[in-house]
Amino acid sequence: MKRWELKGASFALMKDDRLIYSKGYGYADEEAGIPMDVMHVFRIASVSKLITAVAIMKLQEENKLHLSDHVFGPEGILNDSLFLDIKDKRSKDITVEQLLRHQGGYTQAYGDPMFCPLTIAKKMDVTPPADLNTMIRFVLSRRLQYTPGKSSAYSNIGYGILSKVIEKVSGEDYETYVRKHILLPAGCFDMHLGKNLYEDKLPNEVKYYEAPNAEQILACDGSGKYVYRSNGGNNIEDLYGAGGWVASPSELLRFLAAIDNDPAIPDILSPASVEYMTRHVEEGLPIGWMNTNSRGEWMRSGTLAGTSAMMKRQPDGYSWVFLTNTSCWKGARFPSYINRAVAQAMTTVEEWPDRDLFEMQDLTNEKLLVIH
Repeated sequence: MKRWELKGASFALMKDDRLIYSKGYGYADEEAGIPMDVMHVFRIASVSKLITAVAIMKLQEENKLHLSDHVFGPEGILNDSLFLDIKDKRSKDITVEQLLRHQGGYTQAYGDPMFCPLTIAKKMDVTPPADLNTMIRFVLSRRLQYTPGKSSAYSNIGYGILSKVIEKVSGEDYETYVRKHILLPAGCFDMHLGKNLYEDKLPNEVKYYEAPNAEQILACDGSGKYVYRSNGGNNIEDLYGAGGWVASPSELLRFLAAIDNDPAIPDILSPASVEYMTRHVEEGLPIGWMNTNSRGEWMRSGTLAGTSAMMKRQPDGYSWVFLTNTSCWKGARFPSYINRAVAQAMTTVEEWPDRDLFEMQDLTNEKLLVIH
């Protein structure tokens, strides 16, 4: 934490679906003197994509969609009039699986639409910030950068589109479907979509800190004020399944335990779906995950202004999550440094506790449900 000038961080470790270690470090809110606790939740940035991908796979298992389904056009899932003004006819060929694997034809060559709420609002003649529907309409009004399925380029808007696919085929709003059919069955009770402003944060959500030299930008709400990206600059509320979730490390591990083909905790997906998500493919990324390999390592990272997240499943049965509430000047490369630091630290531990902290969490969740 000293090396990377982190205000606060939280770490959790799981072995064979048993939570054996969970600890907070530093401050959740330095100015208020609130120390970091294991129950504090953070923006998890692109780790959100894994949640969205699991929801899509669940809908396929429920026969509500197929990965080969087209997304746009009169015969597509999103065939609403709102999305029928399509400039590039190749957009009608985009499939659900291509979006899952970042093969939809979108790039960030001219900026990331999900982080240009003011520019897109102006181009589309709407009141800022541009919402997700407007962002999708915007990309449909432009030409694709490559033919869908013929290349691969990391795409936030692709997972934003998938959020709308989930809403259309399920008949529920994105957050409701995911919480009801994915998170609660997985045993996750404190994961939510985040808000833009510090004043609107969840009761146990951390405060976010940027680098000392961070520049302020125009607020996404069009007020004309200059603010930090982590507090009104980025439109977190319209990231949805691309990067909008907040969670604690232990809750993320509980989620992972429900999609890992380990029988200790029942999975919410079939073994076939889990295997398909983690299968390596040429010219594309794994489904939901950032990287998987033949050794059984699965990794998912995410970065936003004010936060960094890293989740890893190891072939030796250990899985871990690291979250911080502070930007690092390494940007998107920072999780790779955390990966190496955790690997080195784990080699120094001779014996791990023989316990399962998930059992304590389950008792707490049962009490909360009774109260509710």
